[in-house]
Amino acid sequence: MPATPVFDALILAGGAAARLDGADKPALRVGRHSLLRHVLDGVAGARRIVVVGPPRREAAEFGARCGADLRLCQEQPPGGGPVAALAAGLPETEAEVVMVLAADLPWVGEAVPKLLSALSGESDTDAVVLTDAGGRRNYLAAAWRRSALTAVVGDLGAPEGLAARMLYRSARVVEVRPGRDLPEHVGEDCDTWPDVARARGRCEEATS
Repeated sequence: MPATPVFDALILAGGAAARLDGADKPALRVGRHSLLRHVLDGVAGARRIVVVGPPRREAAEFGARCGADLRLCQEQPPGGGPVAALAAGLPETEAEVVMVLAADLPWVGEAVPKLLSALSGESDTDAVVLTDAGGRRNYLAAAWRRSALTAVVGDLGAPEGLAARMLYRSARVVEVRPGRDLPEHVGEDCDTWPDVARARGRCEEATS
């Protein structure tokens, strides 16, 4: 397996959470920790972590406690969507590999090494994206070459309101699908209250 490259992490922790009645989704607890904390733990090996969204004391405390180079920034306008968030956070990164993650993926830490290694082993690939067990891409669970992501975001122009899938229109992409060595639930996000309940139930089962 290719060596895991040096990487920065870009975590998108804003959004309106319309399907969660406007709740502060990254702050929702699943098991002992918030959704955001689960994702932060998953990228603890990053050289730099950039969290995009409203001010997050938990993120700042995580950085101080772990000695991580953690930076906070806000997309403009606030709530402008995932591409706007990437446009705001990307200049804060420096590593040639950037892990892009939404802050609602409680199990994604298990997939991070796999995504990074896959990108390292594919020299002509722009991004490696995680899918669910059925093959549906999670556009905000991917390892990107920073140069490719910068070019894609720049080509999209005004980023406000653009969907994350727009990043992949011309990118050279490899997929990682859960299977024998990656649990099927690893890419599950928490977009709805039933999603949150399922995630909490899985935590309870794991600790019982």
